[in-house]
Amino acid sequence: MDYRQKLKDHKRIVIKIGTSTVTYPNGRINLKRMEQLAWVLADLNNQGKDVVLVSSGAMGVGSADLGLTERPTEIRLKQAAASVGQASLIQIYKNFFNEYNQKVAQILLTKEDIKNEERRTTASTTFETLFRMQVVPIVNNNDAVATVNFEFSDNDTLSAVVANLIGADLLVLLTDIDALYDANPRKNPGAKRISVVEEVTDNILSMAGEKGSIFSVGGMETKLLAAKRCRESRTDMVIALGEDPRILNKIIEGEDIGTLFINKEFQK
Repeated sequence: MDYRQKLKDHKRIVIKIGTSTVTYPNGRINLKRMEQLAWVLADLNNQGKDVVLVSSGAMGVGSADLGLTERPTEIRLKQAAASVGQASLIQIYKNFFNEYNQKVAQILLTKEDIKNEERRTTASTTFETLFRMQVVPIVNNNDAVATVNFEFSDNDTLSAVVANLIGADLLVLLTDIDALYDANPRKNPGAKRISVVEEVTDNILSMAGEKGSIFSVGGMETKLLAAKRCRESRTDMVIALGEDPRILNKIIEGEDIGTLFINKEFQK
């Protein structure tokens, strides 16, 4: 069965872009990539699709702005860096999206917003209202106020949670590696790309490698766990290289790019 051709029918899409994709290794923002991303997402919205962007990078940007050489571990420094970084990040996104007449909104979430039924319903309603108004929500973990007990450990998990919250058809993780491989392609030139995964087994989980940069949190392991969560919430997921955001159009058109993780209902 050609599962990828079914992606053309997906209407509600969450796109997550990782820290190592949206920033340079020094933590500064990759403006060219953000501008390309804004163009692609605005165009998807114009096609009538509901689009959500989960963007990493606030901590890295804030750390760089504050003169920190690596991701802070102390809570007060993390919160300070996130506060500075969020302001910079959302303003740049807003400026780029404005070029394409696309309105955006910022939504910051913690685990408590998802666990608490009333707050979860409120968050869901906010998303639905924004979709009806053709606004693109830009989501991130609320690091500025979240403590260890209430923050999401990484944005791969957050994006899967958001996909479940809004009933997304597809989650695309744009990252610094082009797919899941049966071995680490950076160390093993003979590693083979895995095109489709029907179930995230222990064997699949064992293929996880390292994370991308000193400012990032997740690695392949968090992406595979996100895929496992998506499978249960009836959301398909794709891991793909994020260096050219136009790859999103190719994924949605059914091209054999990256790794597609199929939700259990999609297989029927």
